[in-house]
Amino acid sequence: MANLHVASRIKFNGMRVLRLLLVFALMGFPFTSFSESVPNSKVVWGAFVDSYYAYDFENPPNHDRAFTTQPARSNEFNVNLAFVDVKLNDENVHGRFALQTGTSVQSNYASEPTMGVVSGPSLSRNIQEGFAGYRLAENLWVDGGIFLSHIGFESFVSRDNWNYTRSLVADYSPYYQSGVRLSYQASDRWSGQLLILNGWQNISENNDSKSLGTQIVYTANPNFSVTYNTLIGEEKEFRHFHDLILKYSYSDSLQFGLQADFGFQDQSSNNTVSTWYGTALFTRYALTKKLAFAGRIERYDDQRQVIVTTGTPNGFQIWDASVNADVQLDPRLTWRSELRAYSSKDSIFPSRHGTSTLDGVFVTSFGLSI
Repeated sequence: MANLHVASRIKFNGMRVLRLLLVFALMGFPFTSFSESVPNSKVVWGAFVDSYYAYDFENPPNHDRAFTTQPARSNEFNVNLAFVDVKLNDENVHGRFALQTGTSVQSNYASEPTMGVVSGPSLSRNIQEGFAGYRLAENLWVDGGIFLSHIGFESFVSRDNWNYTRSLVADYSPYYQSGVRLSYQASDRWSGQLLILNGWQNISENNDSKSLGTQIVYTANPNFSVTYNTLIGEEKEFRHFHDLILKYSYSDSLQFGLQADFGFQDQSSNNTVSTWYGTALFTRYALTKKLAFAGRIERYDDQRQVIVTTGTPNGFQIWDASVNADVQLDPRLTWRSELRAYSSKDSIFPSRHGTSTLDGVFVTSFGLSI
């Protein structure tokens, strides 16, 4: 009877609220959205869908492509990444909240740690970004939450990159981070960030330490910029990572980019330091406003298997190259196709015959921005 009484009260109160809302509406009660109630606030809604078909020439047995996040499946039509977001850009506050899904999300968040009960990828992988920021002073912002990484030439979102597939230097450095960041625009040429993070691409904390990230950007002119990023922290062992990016626009049509990464990690078991490095050269040429081509060549060397575990004598030592074609079918829709080839020192790529030192993939996709 007590439960019935409570339920009756809840039902009664709910009906009463509905009646009051109806009365206010009929009276012309001035309901407003949050953005309307704050002067000069700018709220923007958006969405993006990236669908694709990829074919891996080694035909991996379970259709999962190894050592990559995008495209993650072979001989399959699927959604690489889809998200909806809302952004607020105001004079003193800003933020973004984005929910996502897709095969790249499943692949990228597969190693998200599960510590305790309320952690792990089941929730984390669906949050692309969720942060709020406040302007502390002129050109100085503080943000807290989950945000895309400050590291790398390429973004997790395909439409923001020159190539459709991701470079190895992108796939094996953080795509997302969780923590607090300070951003400062010192002048038209100099800007920087200071970040305190949970760790190396993890939202759930997996140890008692925090990582420190930095960024310095020098924009010499509209055609040339230099970015230097670092990430330092405890990842089972002490890890120190450096990321250098050069970007040069020869003309409105022709652009070049260079990314060079170097990292080291302590090995307490034998009192040594293991290192790895990666470098990638990018170029893009816009033939017309609706047709563009891009190319990339790179080398990734992780012989000691600090970042990539292969279980082979020479570890993860790869050369790869790709060519990309973009057709702008509509201001909102881009058709992208790419051909990419890999060569490894060891036989590591899953194949119909076991493993191979060579691999290749062709992918074509539609990217729709709303």
